[in-house]
Amino acid sequence: MNVSKYFKRKPINELVGEAEESKDLVRSLAAFQLILFGIGAIVGAGIFVLAGEAASHYAGPAITVSFAISGLACVCAALCYAELSSMIPVSGSAYTYIYATLGELAACIMAGFMTLGSFLSIASVASGWSGYIQSLLADFGIYIPAQFSATTGCVVGLDGSSQVEAIFNLPAFFIVMLITYVLYKGIQTSAFVNAVIVFLKMSVLFGFIMVGAMYIDTTNWEPFIPKNTGEFGQYGISGIIAGSAMVFFAYNGFDAVATAAQETKNPQRDLPIGILGSLIIATLTYVLVAGVLTGLVKYTELGVAQPIAIAVDKMGLPWFSLLVKVGATAGLTSVVLVMLYSLIRVLFVISKDGLLPAFLSKLHPEYKTPHILTLVCGFLIAIAGSTVSLDTLVPLANFGIIGTFATVCFAALFLRYSQPNLKRNFKCPFMPVIPIAGMLILLQIMSSLPNITYFYALIWVGVIVLFYIFYGQFNSKLHAQK
Repeated sequence: MNVSKYFKRKPINELVGEAEESKDLVRSLAAFQLILFGIGAIVGAGIFVLAGEAASHYAGPAITVSFAISGLACVCAALCYAELSSMIPVSGSAYTYIYATLGELAACIMAGFMTLGSFLSIASVASGWSGYIQSLLADFGIYIPAQFSATTGCVVGLDGSSQVEAIFNLPAFFIVMLITYVLYKGIQTSAFVNAVIVFLKMSVLFGFIMVGAMYIDTTNWEPFIPKNTGEFGQYGISGIIAGSAMVFFAYNGFDAVATAAQETKNPQRDLPIGILGSLIIATLTYVLVAGVLTGLVKYTELGVAQPIAIAVDKMGLPWFSLLVKVGATAGLTSVVLVMLYSLIRVLFVISKDGLLPAFLSKLHPEYKTPHILTLVCGFLIAIAGSTVSLDTLVPLANFGIIGTFATVCFAALFLRYSQPNLKRNFKCPFMPVIPIAGMLILLQIMSSLPNITYFYALIWVGVIVLFYIFYGQFNSKLHAQK
């Protein structure tokens, strides 16, 4: 058996040539739209939900430092993404970079983790969207029947002491299928919808920062770093580290910009701008929102599902609470849109490479979108998000995300020294310090994940390897080349 073929790499000049010659997807995105795409994917459930949990249980007011640490790790990864995307402007993102660096089998494993992370993240966000939209509708006296308000088997309390078992989370199903339709219609429609949503949610967050700053009680920041309880991760310095691991999920999505490479007018220039611009804006927003949040409410009171809403109540401005719910709903909507878009584009490239069935990469004759793949992904995620409680699998999604970012740091480092003469329209500064620092910080964050996560990850790798052995290697277009 020729094992070396599993590590056959796709030449970078071939990847670039294919991207430049491809007429499959329409190039219509500019740098500003890419920044909005990145913000659309990043700013969502993390800041509207996780900030309160992390402050309450791990870092206290120093949650701002936790966000900064996770942001620093992501900036390191983003600089590496920016260099690679300027060299290899192909929609496959990390999958394509690993294909050119470590070979086909490693690229398949990377694609598997990217797919799993995106799938679980989108389904989880859809479930969170359901909670916010139901709360918003309730303010107007509109209620969804309890049987269709939560995931299958979830016990929902009714008025009084009665309870009912949920059958199906209808709002979660609805939002995924609605976004699927938007993506089915094409990238221009998707970009416009995302731009409107991003403007709405960022306006709400900036409003929260500016209005909330006037109501801050500085005694809520004392002590800034609560004393450790004696257990790792419960306040103190270790709590800041544990907090950074929890809020890392809030940064998931900036890499979605790289998946728009073949629909970008000038990918070599605009992709680095989109990746770094969206991440910097999101990081600054997170730190400021977390600072105002812990200044308005004592950190011990923030362990709730809607921490920002609690903070708004402290201001005594009920009208602003409604705006926050609208902003949160909009924020989660854009996350579903951009992450589903990203997942579809990665799978599109994999199908074009022959590692998934070819029919999945067929384009709609009018909209020029991978319509079959869009419908399949949208429907499966809609079903998962409306029927399965995914809380226990979210750490696995984080494992995939962190692992992807760390591997991209390695790929940038490897290619810089193995192929130094390749054209790079953007170069990661302070090489090799940045990618090495990124890998070390990311691996430190990964080490705090539950042990069961590693078991699930091993099983998933086994599934991917078996699929590649029995299908991928026999249909790979790279192997078919003589």
